[in-house]
Amino acid sequence: MNTQFSCVGCGKCCTDHHVPLTLVEAAHWAADGGSVIVLTEAFLADGYGVPPEQISHATRRSHPVNSGSAQALVAITFAAYNAGRCRNLDADNLCRIYERRPLVCRIYPMEINPHIPLRPQAKDCPSESWAQGPDLIVGGQLVDQQLMALIEQSRQADRDDIAQKQAICMALGINTTALKGNGFVAYLPDMNAFASAVAQSGAGTLPEVSNDGWGFRVTGETATRRLQQTGVRLESGESMSYMFIPLQSD
Repeated sequence: MNTQFSCVGCGKCCTDHHVPLTLVEAAHWAADGGSVIVLTEAFLADGYGVPPEQISHATRRSHPVNSGSAQALVAITFAAYNAGRCRNLDADNLCRIYERRPLVCRIYPMEINPHIPLRPQAKDCPSESWAQGPDLIVGGQLVDQQLMALIEQSRQADRDDIAQKQAICMALGINTTALKGNGFVAYLPDMNAFASAVAQSGAGTLPEVSNDGWGFRVTGETATRRLQQTGVRLESGESMSYMFIPLQSD
């Protein structure tokens, strides 16, 4: 079955969605006065937290870190914080920064993660968006060459940016992560401090910060027990610096 798509300009995909940004895009977003949310998730060096078929993709976009007496790999997402309508959406649902909009916006409605299939029913777009326009998927394969190139560009940016993102997080005191598949940890950093750290990182002047590695915030007895046995540093209780968003409880 083929999948078609044509944007009808409803603006729903630009409302209440935190858009993942490359490091350069995050710097531009902050410079324009926008807010950036930092999302962290990690898995253990032995692969715990990631299905075997996803380990290669997950490893390539993660950075090795210490946690207690264990080693882990942390994935960090800088995303445009959009509570409500995107700040760049005008009254006619047109993008004010269309020519320099983020990669993920250009790629929509396709998914960046190769292990997540495109599911029209999971998107906010109305049914008429999927009843017209050029073919996106034919015989289960993406056929738009330009979209293919943009998706690979986004995936490569994930790989290229991760070391700098980790260093920026350390400079900002961001060092708590969720276990991949178990939840997310979300930070809303001070944007002046964030912009300064990103600029210093780009200039190669970001000072090294001494730290005791990353801590894990998890939910559910199974995950908690497994991480305790491994020797990671577990965190619990409320925090004023981040929000823990659980995805599962066991």
